[in-house]
Amino acid sequence: MKFLITKKKYFKDGKLLTGFTLVEILVAVAIVAILCSGIYAIFTSMINGIAYYRERTTISSLAGQYLEVVRNLPYSQVGTVNGNPPGNLPDLPNALNIFFDNKDYQIYYVVNYIDDPADGTILLGTDPAPNDYKQVKLYIKTIGSGRENSFLTNVVPKNLEDLDSGGALSIEVFNSVGEPVPGAQIHIINTLLEPNVDLTRTADSNGNWIEVGLPDSVNGYHIEATKDNFSSDQTYSITPENPNPIKPDSTISNGQVTHISFSIDQLSDLSFNTQDQACQPISGVEINVKGAKLIGTPDVLKFDNDYTSNSIGKVLIEDIEWDDYTPTLKESSYMVYGTSPVQPASVLPGINQNFSLILGPKTNNSLLVLVKDSATESPIEGAVVQLVNSSPAVNMEKITGGNVWSQQDWSGGSGQEDFVNAARYFDDDGNINNSAPSGIELAENGGLYVASGYLISSTFDTGTDLTAYTTLNWQPASQDPSASLKFQIATNNDNLTWNFLGPDGTSSTYYAVPGATISSAHNNERYARYKVFLSTEDPSKTPVLANINLNYISGCFTPGQVIFTELLPSDTYQIIISMPGYQTKVINDIHIGGYGFLETYLEY
Repeated sequence: MKFLITKKKYFKDGKLLTGFTLVEILVAVAIVAILCSGIYAIFTSMINGIAYYRERTTISSLAGQYLEVVRNLPYSQVGTVNGNPPGNLPDLPNALNIFFDNKDYQIYYVVNYIDDPADGTILLGTDPAPNDYKQVKLYIKTIGSGRENSFLTNVVPKNLEDLDSGGALSIEVFNSVGEPVPGAQIHIINTLLEPNVDLTRTADSNGNWIEVGLPDSVNGYHIEATKDNFSSDQTYSITPENPNPIKPDSTISNGQVTHISFSIDQLSDLSFNTQDQACQPISGVEINVKGAKLIGTPDVLKFDNDYTSNSIGKVLIEDIEWDDYTPTLKESSYMVYGTSPVQPASVLPGINQNFSLILGPKTNNSLLVLVKDSATESPIEGAVVQLVNSSPAVNMEKITGGNVWSQQDWSGGSGQEDFVNAARYFDDDGNINNSAPSGIELAENGGLYVASGYLISSTFDTGTDLTAYTTLNWQPASQDPSASLKFQIATNNDNLTWNFLGPDGTSSTYYAVPGATISSAHNNERYARYKVFLSTEDPSKTPVLANINLNYISGCFTPGQVIFTELLPSDTYQIIISMPGYQTKVINDIHIGGYGFLETYLEY
């Protein structure tokens, strides 16, 4: 049996047969499928468009109906259930749920007093009656799709406003460096009034909101400022637990403006690792963590919580605000032999911070000494700390195992491979001024700064490949808004291969926030370099780098710290601290009784 296939016919046993080949059939099916899918897409788009415009028509009809309700109310009754001004219109907590044209809708109002500048404003002190008219915003939300539409109208009184018309609340929301937080949610509550006040407002582009026409109330207005993925700030009631709040609930008086500000910023995570001196995790350690921020005097803390380390010796505290956090052991069998970085754990906004507690057997009397540079406040590595006493007789000497690489002088210029001269570096692109009084900055060209430049440090040897890199810090922490300062880090074990990486372990990201956690991709590598990138959008401005600190742990040594254990109590101990390049420091009459901590500074 033989087949001879042609384009549109074939022969079988000498007989001519006609038909389509398999390829032709597949091509035809594909063409039909494409045409059908296109037609289906057009049909679906038409159906969706018809449904959308029908919904818009329905919403417009509802808006006209419910705005007409407002227009038919007496002016004095134009307000919401828990709002300012008060009235019977439904607000968000009391929204109307209706079923109309086969769909569910939610309807509510927001009503504000408007202080029109045409007759002065209460903020300028030129308008004793700031509630000039009312602004009504109607919200209609489609439950199924989640789409929300808003409609605005103004309602003006027939006569002049009442001069006895309440006071104003001027609210400002800014972040940790004083910049405005636009879009912050402001919640104003007063349960002392009847009806209650329960307002939710949104800060403008400058982080401000002004609420006028509020009724008199002494310490009655509780105010909260929040934003998604941000910390919160608030006023506090006067209670037995907090009798003297730093920011008490606000008072409003007729004709007066009450100013109040709130500070919120991005949330951070903080991890405490409980380890022994061999870097092995210790589980089940109970610690108390206190922040430094107060909500009341003399000592009412905003953050004060207890934790227990998990099976891998970790305490993870998520979604906390920027602050200085100090851990204290509640566990009776251990004491702190040192920390990395040094205490307290300074947490900046929007970072993940790791903090290690190196623990050892508890003794009745001990002294932990932390030695810092007086100019940079950085821990000093290699300082000799001598503890001396005549009775009981003691003469002990230890060296701080501080793990920090610091540089604050680049005036010696480029060309240095290894970090021997602390005033030199490896290379730059020619766009860096390394001899500026404040540190390094962009070079000038014709009296204006160049757009960008970079500098690469010399190689720093940590001494071992058993190295864990922790945090990167630099000063100044903030730059001019038009200027940028960012870093990458490279590490290796051959002192040859330099791949500069950012916080996610790739070359596409940069360390842009001081105090950021260094990527674990660098751990267990001995040699390190940093690369700093400077740029500006304004040729009259330049970023500045005054100093940089790269924190790391070699083994489980602790930066700038030594501990003396198993001591006898006395008030006559003496500490002598010496370090080449620094003035020797002597501290007399140190009291040792229980667990002691001494922080001291050396000067050049």
